Amino acid sequence: MPSIRSALTILSAAAVMAAPMKKRASDEYAQRVIDTYNAVTGNGSYNSDYFSPENVPYHSIETMMVEAPDYGHESVSETYSFWVWLEAINGKMTGDYKGVETAWSFLEKHLIPNSKNQPGMSRYNTSSPATYAPEDDDITNYPARLVFQDGIVGEDPIAKELQQAYGTWDIYAMHWIIDGDNWYGYGQNGDGTSKPSFINTFQRGASESAWKTVPHPCWEEMKWGGRNGFLDLFTGDNSYSKQWRYTAAPDADSRAIQAAYFAYIWAKEDGQNLSSLASKAAKLGDYLRYAQYDKYFKKIGNCIGYQQCQAGRGKNSAHYLISWYFSWGGGLQGDWSWRIGSSHTHTGYQNPLAAWILSTQSAFKPKGSTAVKDWTTSLDRQLELFRWLQAAEGCIAGGATNSWQGHYAQPPSEITSFYGMYYDWQPVYHDPPSNNWTGMQGWGMERVCSLYYLSGNEKAGKVCQEWAKWVKNNVRVNGSEIVHATNFEWSGNPDEWKASNFNKSGLNASLHGAVSSEGIDLGSIASIIKGLMWVSMKDNDQEGIDLSVQVMDAIEQYKDQYGYGVEEAREDYIKFNEEVYIPSGWTGKNAQGANIRNGVKFIDIRPKYKEDPDWAQVENFLNGGEAPRFTYHRFWAQTEIAVANGLISIYGLSNGGSTISPSKPGKCSASITAQGYKCCSANCEVVYTDNDGDWGVENNEWCGCGGAPTETCSSSITAQGYKCCSSCGTVYYTDGDGDWGVENGNWCGMPTNLFDKGCYSNGISASRVKCLGREEDPEFLFSDSSIQTLISSEISNLGGEVRCL
Repeated sequence: MPSIRSALTILSAAAVMAAPMKKRASDEYAQRVIDTYNAVTGNGSYNSDYFSPENVPYHSIETMMVEAPDYGHESVSETYSFWVWLEAINGKMTGDYKGVETAWSFLEKHLIPNSKNQPGMSRYNTSSPATYAPEDDDITNYPARLVFQDGIVGEDPIAKELQQAYGTWDIYAMHWIIDGDNWYGYGQNGDGTSKPSFINTFQRGASESAWKTVPHPCWEEMKWGGRNGFLDLFTGDNSYSKQWRYTAAPDADSRAIQAAYFAYIWAKEDGQNLSSLASKAAKLGDYLRYAQYDKYFKKIGNCIGYQQCQAGRGKNSAHYLISWYFSWGGGLQGDWSWRIGSSHTHTGYQNPLAAWILSTQSAFKPKGSTAVKDWTTSLDRQLELFRWLQAAEGCIAGGATNSWQGHYAQPPSEITSFYGMYYDWQPVYHDPPSNNWTGMQGWGMERVCSLYYLSGNEKAGKVCQEWAKWVKNNVRVNGSEIVHATNFEWSGNPDEWKASNFNKSGLNASLHGAVSSEGIDLGSIASIIKGLMWVSMKDNDQEGIDLSVQVMDAIEQYKDQYGYGVEEAREDYIKFNEEVYIPSGWTGKNAQGANIRNGVKFIDIRPKYKEDPDWAQVENFLNGGEAPRFTYHRFWAQTEIAVANGLISIYGLSNGGSTISPSKPGKCSASITAQGYKCCSANCEVVYTDNDGDWGVENNEWCGCGGAPTETCSSSITAQGYKCCSSCGTVYYTDGDGDWGVENGNWCGMPTNLFDKGCYSNGISASRVKCLGREEDPEFLFSDSSIQTLISSEISNLGGEVRCL
């Protein structure tokens, strides 16, 4: 019953005074977090190599960098979401959460277009969201011809709901990429100078790698490019108008919500209020629902032929997964606008934890009238996707699409399906295949396993337990050397999906993920270890915990003045000389002054790279020398390492500081371990006693001393930080987590065996909850496992007296 507990703030002055002070983290792992935070943020000043003067967090310190961003000082929504994460974990280590709201404020300022930057949204036609243009796996089939035909595109079922909820037609979502230093020279709104500026790159199907992109401004005034700006490289039309276009990366938006949630609960534990942040995260989650819809709002399932596949009505165009993107745009004159979803989903982009947050946590409840129901459906659908794509080895395969090859083509006969969507082992991009990189394992599964830890969801637990076996088989620490899987080769297909298959033994016997390369990728392994930590803590798997701590200890050898980095040989930089496809006859010029025409190479349209201090290395390679070697410091990797170390500190996973084989904790009061503190070792010295039990200190960290931590109540309750009730009493509420009682003005878990313990229910129905301190019972309505308050009730502290208002 999380939403009721959030609505009823149960505090008394006496209880607050009697509770033990929150112990600030002071162990080695907490110090690692603080050191990383200070290196990245310049001790919280944001005056560091990771930030621009405008407080743009760069993708990396180094500028000679080509991966998804094609320049190191670009920034992406991913980076901003990790910035929120970094501030959250630093807040828990230090008690200072101001940086979380600072990060969110710049996320809004830099990445969420204001009304000036998305004119014409009020002219949006929900019955005709966009004009159909086919995607294609072959880049030479671009520009894609627009098809102006009624009945192809379905209706948008959530636009009016969002407008009613927030009083605006504007979209509240992050555009995925900006030019932090205005390196390309487009500026904002076509001014050529302001920074950061909205830009875009990927536009031409699955074969368009970063090396084949043509960077262009989001605000298309036709000031650069050809006679139609850059528009006619991407879409074919009889005429073109000046326009703006933005694209969200939903993975990043959902991560920002996830990070905001942890900041919120940690701050609440420390007596601080981040409810304003929670409201903004909830709003972001409301608009994130566009990622749940087919690109052209077509009906989900067996969608073959762009003309034959039925246009969607209502919610039948929702796949309820988190897709690769959604986009919106319109005319610069404000006379028209459009919106699209995405038909393609990837397991690495899913975030069932965010779905759980948005559907069950009252502070994060979106205002949209159907949002909670949608995210409730999404939670189960995402978990089913993970299980459907769990290979025989335990690792997770690619994804599913409602639009084969991006134009609703007929898939090969051997392709299996998930709710009528087709299996794709390399969804969205093929160069390189999108699910070969093992970082996708960590990104997706860390969220599944944190959901399992926080909520006890058994489906999440099943997926995580099978996946943890794969992790343990493919991550090794030899001395101080880490070796882990870095890339896959995929073969076979998953079984045709049935919901009843979730716990089936021998599922997907023909689907295999074989490790094709090993090495060390700091960000990826930290992500994977976070996932392993969550499931290992939940299942009390000491082997998994030990491996997690060993990996994080071994990562310390890669620490330097900037954070963490590993030298990389970049063989792929030979592609600086790779041709970028430009149709024959097309000519134009970009803001760097480069001429763009058929036969142009990657470096030709980015001449500023030749001014980079590291260009000599690349040029030597292109002339036949050795591959250039760089030690990159990626913002997201620093954050993943910090959060992983922070979790070790928060949950006391290492006894005795840095160690390869941490000893198992002793036994102590469940009231202490429920707060996240570890048990002291045997024969500890009691230095403090309160109602929670006996406290000791080891390695400058508080721990529980003595008393077996036997939990008499549901672990789903104690996992949320609540204590078991000390004795049987009135059951005030029952939900999926267990039976809830109240002691000393605080919620607690009632003993699980009610009859043996003599516990009883007071007869209050599921639609009523007892108001403490009064005989009257305020009424609540329950629907789809969420709670809608009909009579506002608040319990507040007034001079030590609890009363209902």
